[in-house]
Amino acid sequence: MLYNHFCKGNDDNPSGGNQMIKAVVGANWGDEGKGKITDMLAKEADIIVRFQGGANAGHTIVNDYGKFALHTLPSGVFYNHTTSVIGNGVALNVPLVFKEIQDIVSKGVPTPKILISDRAQMVMSYHILFDQYEEERLGGKSFGSTKSGIAPFYSDKYAKIGFQVSELFDEEALKEKVAGICEKKNVMLEHLYHKPLLKPEEIFEELMSYKKMLEPYVCDVSLFLWNALKEGKEILLEGQLGSLKDPDHGIYPMVTSSSTLAGYGAVGAGVPPYEIKKIITVCKAYSSAVGAGAFVSEIFGDEADELRRRGGDGGEFGATTGRPRRMGWFDAVASKYGCRMQGTTDVAFTVLDVLGYLDEIPVCTAYDIDGEITTDFPTTVKLEKAKPVIEKLPGWKCDIRGIKNYEDLPENCRKYIEFIEEKIGYPITMVSNGPGRNDIIYRNK
Repeated sequence: MLYNHFCKGNDDNPSGGNQMIKAVVGANWGDEGKGKITDMLAKEADIIVRFQGGANAGHTIVNDYGKFALHTLPSGVFYNHTTSVIGNGVALNVPLVFKEIQDIVSKGVPTPKILISDRAQMVMSYHILFDQYEEERLGGKSFGSTKSGIAPFYSDKYAKIGFQVSELFDEEALKEKVAGICEKKNVMLEHLYHKPLLKPEEIFEELMSYKKMLEPYVCDVSLFLWNALKEGKEILLEGQLGSLKDPDHGIYPMVTSSSTLAGYGAVGAGVPPYEIKKIITVCKAYSSAVGAGAFVSEIFGDEADELRRRGGDGGEFGATTGRPRRMGWFDAVASKYGCRMQGTTDVAFTVLDVLGYLDEIPVCTAYDIDGEITTDFPTTVKLEKAKPVIEKLPGWKCDIRGIKNYEDLPENCRKYIEFIEEKIGYPITMVSNGPGRNDIIYRNK
């Protein structure tokens, strides 16, 4: 197998400092602003790694080249000095990755250096079909899937009937495997979904087309990252979604199918866990969620519509689906839990500028579950019964975009940040006050 020559090491822009891996992850339901924070931190990084998830969620980034929604490519692809890595833990939708590369290059972004793990597994066209069929079958009881094939993909991975990139290079063994998998899948297609059957020759052709696309980029990623660490390179792990969508620790079963926690970065990238020294957990100044599941601080009607319209960058709508996001006030219970599960060293507090229109800002500080008040995040069964305990803080009633120093923020704005910090128990060291790369305020903690 011919592996990409970059695998041996990346000699561009050596950091010269002690090796360090930083992780950028989400505290909540996803859509916290991780893409912007990764794009910002990538300036100082040598290598950016996606370590889990697939094209089911998007990271919106605004920079000098324009506005982008990335789904699989790491958010550091906009810098010349970085190498972007797709790790073994990613659900690799090959055509979409290459469409993303073409899209950014067509908008003037220099062609990024990309490596793809030889141990990554590929999302097949039938995974996407099975996702659609299952949502259709469930009807009103569906999970609110993005229909990107993620759950069927990970199901196959753990049932050991997925396709690893490295398998593309042994065609005879691959043909045999394809035939066996089609046999299994066709039983479900015929008897459960009543849909057209898979043809082994078509699936094999699909895989061969992926081989052609992938060949220049395939790499032993864990070895590449190990060598990079020895050379003192700065590595950035980029997570997708947030703590509450983790299959073990989130709002199960309304979760994603791969771990969203920084700890999984060691597995999904193939790096030693002890090298992950800094975990930057991104937390929104209010709450939003896409898809079904418990959402205690949710708001509705005109109140939600107003926040949705003003929120994010151009409104709170899913980067993948375009669906209106569910809206809520800041949930200190969920965020404290989300930060704890990530192992947070730093909190990046985002979209604070959005709240400038409010006279008062509600915050969910505790849950009322059957008359018992708690600040500890419960399992889903109890969560479904939880009612928010709300405290209101005075608003600052002005636009805070463009402010660079923490001390220059309005007093009520600082009080809001410090109140949230106290409630979650983790240091807020970065405050984002706009969508652009430079709309950031650093706090020394």
